[in-house]
Amino acid sequence: MNALISVSDKTGIVELARVLHALNIGLISTGGTAKLLAEQGLPVKEVAEVTGFPEMLDGRVKTLHPKVHGGLLARRDVPEHMAALKAHDIDTIDLLVVNLYPFEATVAKPGCSLEDAIENIDIGGPAMVRSAAKNWKDVAVLTDAGQYPAVLDELRQSGKLSDATRFALSVAAFNRISNYDAAISDYLSGIQADGSHAPFPGQTNGRFVKLQDLRYGENPHQQAAFYRDLHPAAGSLVTAVQLQGKELSYNNIADADAAWECVKSFEAPACVIVKHANPCGVAVGVDALECYSKAFQTDPTSAFGGIIAFNRTVDLAAAQAVSKQFVEVLMAPDYTADALDLFKAKANVRVLKIALATANEGRNALDIKRVGSGLLVQTADNHELSLSDLKVVTKLQPSEQQLQDLLFAWKVAKYVKSNAIVFCANGMTMGVGAGQMSRLDSARIASIKAEHAKLSLKGTVVASDAFFPFRDGLDVVVDAGATCVIQPGGSMRDQEVIDAANERGVAMVFSGVRHFRH
Repeated sequence: MNALISVSDKTGIVELARVLHALNIGLISTGGTAKLLAEQGLPVKEVAEVTGFPEMLDGRVKTLHPKVHGGLLARRDVPEHMAALKAHDIDTIDLLVVNLYPFEATVAKPGCSLEDAIENIDIGGPAMVRSAAKNWKDVAVLTDAGQYPAVLDELRQSGKLSDATRFALSVAAFNRISNYDAAISDYLSGIQADGSHAPFPGQTNGRFVKLQDLRYGENPHQQAAFYRDLHPAAGSLVTAVQLQGKELSYNNIADADAAWECVKSFEAPACVIVKHANPCGVAVGVDALECYSKAFQTDPTSAFGGIIAFNRTVDLAAAQAVSKQFVEVLMAPDYTADALDLFKAKANVRVLKIALATANEGRNALDIKRVGSGLLVQTADNHELSLSDLKVVTKLQPSEQQLQDLLFAWKVAKYVKSNAIVFCANGMTMGVGAGQMSRLDSARIASIKAEHAKLSLKGTVVASDAFFPFRDGLDVVVDAGATCVIQPGGSMRDQEVIDAANERGVAMVFSGVRHFRH
């Protein structure tokens, strides 16, 4: 047997080569890799010696040769192939170990030039990988250092690799080449005439890895699966570890993402309860228990069978409170041991642990929505509002407490389906109206929710995710008890709404930004 080793990333390669040599597998290698192996005392034959042709063009041409690709592509079960190898003095290559020039890492560096990007496009590596992967019945191909241990174990035990292993390695190899080519396409098709890089390339190539098949989709007659980005954002839902409970469903995952994205946007301890992709209760507090207790008060009816997310460790006290209700999914960055012991009695509850990341690390850069035969792609709504952004447009000025509640309400409204109306007070939601065709109806529903929860809206603040087109929406929230309002502004009738706020004796601020969420 012969192994050809040509790697850019040398991680684990010496250890791999030592074992291959001990198993009497001949070593062939290229330039820098061959030098490294020779320095370690391993007998290695350079590719130039095999091909009878020196590396040239600064290493651009070294493995693009019949003596390499013939050794990889020849089918051992076809006599004519083996006769051709013999006639041309070509040895078989039975194991290929290749990782590619670091194109993705190169273009991710700030200030990467087009020249640097081009020079890090591998040609010979992908060609060899495709040859070996195509001929998987006779050749094994390794494209990642993470594959080395399992392959070495199998070689030690059996002296060869099974068909199943070679096929799996082949699939992984084609996936690697596909992802590599997609990265090149994405980068180059985003280059503009002035050399800058467009935010949306001329062609986009989705690269996702399946995490699991799901029982069904939104409805039982639909099939579904869960995929993650090839390189997921730190602290995102796909990085979760499920500690217990039933398998996650399609709807569980969609709702869990809504809850997690909302709760991790708060710096203070927070709890978010989501039902059907909308927050039905959100609160901040001194600890997990207080946060949950306040969030639950907003809408106990909707919280039944909901998704609960914390941005702090869940301790026993919080776990005891949560365990009194029916919950589908529970998420937190960590749990105390006694909290986890408590949840073991509720074996069906899906308990997820997700490491928190910084705000910038844990966010998607783009949002994507599927439409008929196409995609809508936009930069993610990662806008953060600060006190200095607020513009008071009424005679009455908000108090310091109202300003803090306005920021809280605005943050929640960002995660509520439009049209969104959110009443808040003292760091908790008091009524949420979501997803209505009319902003008036959202305002009325929020009031009804508060009434059902026996919460008074007197003295609350209200956030509206988009402007009030007429004064009637403002009148509804003021009639319900609101004394301060935050909205984007920007309507042709802004002055009418401002005049109405002054007439009703309430404060109003403009955020200058809209948060539609469809």
